[in-house]
Amino acid sequence: MTMSDPLGDMLARLKNGLHAGKVKIRVPVSKHKTSVLDVLVRGGYIRGYNIVDLGSNKKEIEIEPKYDSGEPVIRELRRVSKPGRRVYFGANDLPRFHNGLGVTVVSTPKGVLSDHEAREQNVGGEVICQVF
Repeated sequence: MTMSDPLGDMLARLKNGLHAGKVKIRVPVSKHKTSVLDVLVRGGYIRGYNIVDLGSNKKEIEIEPKYDSGEPVIRELRRVSKPGRRVYFGANDLPRFHNGLGVTVVSTPKGVLSDHEAREQNVGGEVICQVF
């Protein structure tokens, strides 16, 4: 059976892995997922990620979550745009998550950016998720 929302699956695995205190979380690889993870690395929400080759032309992303004193750095992870309901905002209308303390991840024509970067470059797009 095919997966209807691979990005939502990655975010759910990340959220569940954080609550379980996992050191590494594995998800199937895609370019869109790695670009979202790049935004999370730049925002300081995860340590990083590696692409692991499993052989027979299969790869996975190994995500290293970030913890502070045993507590996950990501306190809230919310999927906004879903396959059944896409959510778009212009550059001036991008929502601020937790009064700007959180990050809204936006897919724009210039790539996947945080809401701060999208405002600086004056581009809007599809709101993927919000992280605090």
